[in-house]
Parts: sequence; C-alpha cells; structure tokens
Amino acid sequence: MKSITINGSKRESVGKKATQALRNAGAVPCVLYGGDQPVHFSAPELAFSKLVYTPNAHTVVIALDDNTSFSAVLQDIQFHPVTDKILHIDFYQLFEDKMVTMDIPVVIVGNSPGVRNGGNLLRNKRKLRIKALPAKLPDFIEADISKLKIGSKLYITELFSEDFTFLHPDNTVVCLVRRSRASISVEDEDEDAEGEEGTEETGADSAVEETSAE
Repeated sequence: MKSITINGSKRESVGKKATQALRNAGAVPCVLYGGDQPVHFSAPELAFSKLVYTPNAHTVVIALDDNTSFSAVLQDIQFHPVTDKILHIDFYQLFEDKMVTMDIPVVIVGNSPGVRNGGNLLRNKRKLRIKALPAKLPDFIEADISKLKIGSKLYITELFSEDFTFLHPDNTVVCLVRRSRASISVEDEDEDAEGEEGTEETGADSAVEETSAE
C-alpha cells in the first residue's frame, strides 16, 4: 500500500488553550495510539490533504521534529460542523507482526452484460473493512462485474483473498444490476418481434392446409 509522510511537531501541552492556539495557527492536533503510550503531535492542516481528501487508502509515516518516526494508519478524524476544517485526528501505530483494521476502496472492473442490456449498476459498498498485516494491506479491492446479468448480485464472498479477512457478513452485497425502464423496453421489443414471427408462421401453415384440401 502507498504511504504518505506527515511532518509534525511534538506537542508540549495538550490543554484546551494550547489546542485552540494550534488550530488558530492553522495546525491540527493529533494523537498516535497503539504504542507503549500515546504520542501527541501537530501538523499543518495542508499536510493532510492527500490523506483525507481522497478516495484512496494510504498508510502514513509520521516524522516528528525530534527525529522519531512512526508507521500508522488514520483511525478517526473530526471536522468542524460548519466550516469543515479538520479539528482533530487520531492515528493507530503499525507493527509488522500485528493485524490492523482498515477501510479499503472497491474498484469495479469488467463489463456487465446486464448493464449493456440497459440495467443500472448499484454500488452498495464503495469501501470494505478488512483485517490484515500491514504488509498485506491492498491499495484497493477489485470487484469483477463481468458476469452480472440484470437482477444479479455480487456478494462479498466472491472477493475472497488469502491476504486479508473481511469484517462483513457473508451475505453482504457489494454491487448489483437492477432492472431499468430501458431494459424493460428492450425485453418488450424482443417479445413483440417473436410474436410477429409466430403470426407469419401460422399463416404459412394455413396456406399449406388449404393447398392440401384442394
């Protein structure tokens, strides 16, 4: 999985006044959990743009001004309810031998015959939560829809991988193809065409019977 480096500074004080002063200066107060003790630090809000405002999943290298660094993943983030400014971020430290939980984006691949016939592709899950060792975390999870007909569903069990474990029930639907008005119209036209062919065949049979009667 791709990694983003965040350059930050350790926080000497974690009180409300100090925290507000950081925000007023354009910095975001953060906490790193998972180690022997929490690590409090801050970084400019712009430093988190590639991590927060993207559909992609990344691990993080937190590089602090005391020459220490930590591998981590974003665990929780708080936004201001009005301005949407980042108020606080929690990170979880990664260790090579410890499993970690993370939300991974789903990438659709293949062409669905149901969609080609006028159906609508509905995506129930744009991200899936998995558990894996840090080295096994994927950048994304592929969902192949090449076999989905109208009315078909792609279940999470069809995305099985030995590298990670899904933290969802087996009956979780990742995406499906739903019937649309366009697909119904196509089916109606096909049925009408079959009916017309049947009428012509019936007329031909009648002509044969009349000829035989003569």
